[in-house]
This record gives sequence, C-alpha cells and structure tokens, in this order.
Amino acid sequence: MLQEDHPLLFEIGSEGLCAVSLSESDVPAVKGTGAIPSELLADEPPPLPEVGELDLVRHYKRLAQRCFSIDANFYPLGSCTMKYNPRVNERVAAMPGFANLHPYQGEEDVQGILELLYRLRCDLAEIAGLAETTLQPAAGAHGEMTGLMVINAYHASRGEHRPKVLAPDTAHGTNPASCAICGRESISIRSKSDGRVDLDDLRVKVDEETAAFMITNPNTVGVFDEQIADIAEIVHARGAQLYLDGANMNAILGVTRPGDFGVDCMHFNTHKTFSTPHGGGGPGAGPVAVAEHLREFLPVPQVIRRDDGSFGWSSDRPGSIGKVRSFYGQIGVLVRAYAYIRALGCDGLRDVADKAVLAANYLAARLKDRYPVPFPPPYAHEFVTVPEFGDSGVSDVDIAKRLIDYGIHPPTMSFPIHHCLMIEPTETESLATLDRFVRVMIEIADEVERDPEVVRTAPHTTPVKRLDEVLASRKPDVRWKKT
Repeated sequence: MLQEDHPLLFEIGSEGLCAVSLSESDVPAVKGTGAIPSELLADEPPPLPEVGELDLVRHYKRLAQRCFSIDANFYPLGSCTMKYNPRVNERVAAMPGFANLHPYQGEEDVQGILELLYRLRCDLAEIAGLAETTLQPAAGAHGEMTGLMVINAYHASRGEHRPKVLAPDTAHGTNPASCAICGRESISIRSKSDGRVDLDDLRVKVDEETAAFMITNPNTVGVFDEQIADIAEIVHARGAQLYLDGANMNAILGVTRPGDFGVDCMHFNTHKTFSTPHGGGGPGAGPVAVAEHLREFLPVPQVIRRDDGSFGWSSDRPGSIGKVRSFYGQIGVLVRAYAYIRALGCDGLRDVADKAVLAANYLAARLKDRYPVPFPPPYAHEFVTVPEFGDSGVSDVDIAKRLIDYGIHPPTMSFPIHHCLMIEPTETESLATLDRFVRVMIEIADEVERDPEVVRTAPHTTPVKRLDEVLASRKPDVRWKKT
C-alpha cells in the first residue's frame, strides 16, 4: 500500500478501543447538577476516533514522515536561511541549570545565566563592531522595531522630528512594516540593474526629515553592496542614521563588521547567523547592537557585570525606550546562540561565512546555463534565478512544486523580483547535497523539454496535490467531513 493510501484514524478506529489505560479515579464523583453550566455541556461526546495505542503511534509517525523538515530535507529557502541547528546546542539549552530557571529568581541564584547573557551581548557587540547590544527583542522584525525606536529616541533627544525612513526596493517586507509600527513613513530607494543601491536616487530622497536608511547588506538578491561606505557618508551628512537589517549577516560573519563600514544600529537574526531554531511558531531572538551615541536609549533592564565581579540587571538608563518584551528575552534561544559562538570561535565564525558564500556561488555557476541568473556574480550567501522555458507554459511555481517530488523544499518564489527562485544553500550542507540539488534541477529542466505536463502538474507523490492557494488562504476549510 502506498503511503498516501493509508486510511484516516476515523476509518481504522473501532468503538471501545483506547490508546491509554488509566486506573479508576479515587476522586469522588460530583453528584447532582449544576457543577458545570449546562450551556457548556455538549449534547453528545465529540466524534473522536477510537483506536489502540500502536495504531495511534504509527498514524502520527507516518504523518511526521510526510512533513518537510531541516532534519530530513534540503531547504534552499532564500532569504529565510533554513540551516541545521547543531544538536549540542539543544543539549546545552536543555541542561537543568538553564531549563529550570524562573525569571523571578533572585540575581544571586542565577549568576550562571546572567554571566552567559552578559558574555553573549559583549560577543555580539564585538561581532557587529558596535558599542553595546540588547538581547530583549524576540525576533528579527521585533529587533527592527526596537532599533527604529532607539533611533527615534535619539532624534527626539536632539529636538528633531524625522518622520521618514528610506529603504531599498529589495528590502525585506518587515522593513516598511516596522516603520509603520514606529509611526514613520517608508520611502523606497531604487536599485540599479546590478542589484546595488542607486546612489543618485538616495541623494535626492534623503533630507533633514529622514530618520534612517535601512539597508540589508549583502542584500536580498545576494549581492554585497560595496558602496556601503559612500551610502553611510550620504546618510550621515543629512543627520540620519544607517540601520542594517542583519538578516544576511551570516554572509559576512568574521569578514567585516557593520560598525566598521558606518552602521549605527543593526539587529541579528539568531536563526540565520547563529543557527538557532527557525519557524514553526516557536520563539526567536533578534538582538540589537548600536553605536556609542545610541547606547543610552537601549531597552532596560540590561544585564551588567558589577564592580565586585557579580552579574545582575540594571535599569539605570534615563534615556531608555523602556522594555520591549516581558522579562529578559528568549533565554533558551540565546543559550543556543552563545553555545554556537563559543563552539566555533573566531576562526569558525569566519568559516561559516566563507562556506555559505562558496556554496551559493558554486550552485549559481553550475546552474546558470539552464537557469538564468539576472544579477552578475560574485554572490554572497544566496542568488536569484529566473527560469525561462519558452512556450512550455512552465513557471517558477511549477519548478518549485516539482522539487517536492524529489524531497527538496522549494526555494523562495517571486521575491524580490517576479517569477524568480531565490536559492540559499547555507554553510551547513555537504557538497554531496549541493551536487544532488544540481542534478535534480537539471533533470527538471530536461523534463520540461521532454514532457512539460509532468512539471506543470507536480507534485505527484504527495497526499495532497495542487490547491487553490488563494482560496485556501482566504477561506480555509479545516472541518472534518465524514465520507
């Protein structure tokens, strides 16, 4: 029997079967009525399947095997940096001394985690080439918001109202969203045909009302903008701040420091740069690093080392924007980030960037003859390709769907340009995995020439085939219907 032909739990269950065996309750039953309001009582039990334990285990095991995951599949998801989280990080974060802490414990009882957080914020400041880091933000987008709040506070302290924030047209969508949340207007700056910022357009649009210029460097098309020092000079000449969206910091880790090329404020995405878990609705972390003139506005409390060598929390920062998150940040994720940094050391962190860049350029070079690349090399950690298959009717979506049949997660589609695939291999994948991806992509291109219908109707091996994605997003139907 093929995997997709397995019956539903409702179809294999039988009345009276149960996956658990519990002893009789020793709590006296509540007699009489009124213990539970009648409006909360159902007329009959819910129609849940009744199955034995083994059938239940096998059912969910089969479902788990159908899921794509970084542990089972290659995830070349450009812009998202889906890479392996070393299991040693998980073991460290699960140590009782970390996992069993409570945020209300006194400082004297939690010196270990306080020292870890202090060392982590100092490490991140050094990696960024900036003065100080806050660990409070709960994700990259939250870090953007925090950074813009810090920049707003800085301008306000100088008696300036600057309602505009500039960002390239290749910016992540969170950039304008963060601007809106912070009450600022987002203005787009054109990019040139090579993917870099159009300096002439920047010069025209930056003025005394500009609070900041938000740039991702390397940018979303996988190009490092070597004009960054000129950009910083243009922005600073008008009194604005240069904000770095640190989404792609993994491509320059240990190679160059943002503070050294003029950045005033930046956030880190720990899952991208420091290999912590990503996605699935779980916690993230988006530490923010700032230059000296912005540090007084960072959130409080801040973890510090006292004169006697102990560690604690300090809120002595009159210009602070205040808290941006309850308690002290996503501690479990931050422990993982610290473990990753300490395990690799300086040379290892540089090696992360070197391998990420090498892997992306390797794939681009091997695929360019079949999958055109609109922006010139060299690339950073990711690259964009725009598939062209003439009159076959095959689109970028079709290529992505066909990859599923080969056990490869589709790349990002139609971002940052229409009908593109944005491919990011990361530094954690082996050469064998990269070579297999190339073989699969070439095989799909060959299929388009032999039988494009196979690609246009993919995927063929999944329980659910093509869905009406617009309808599914607008009107999801999650009801169970017995047939």
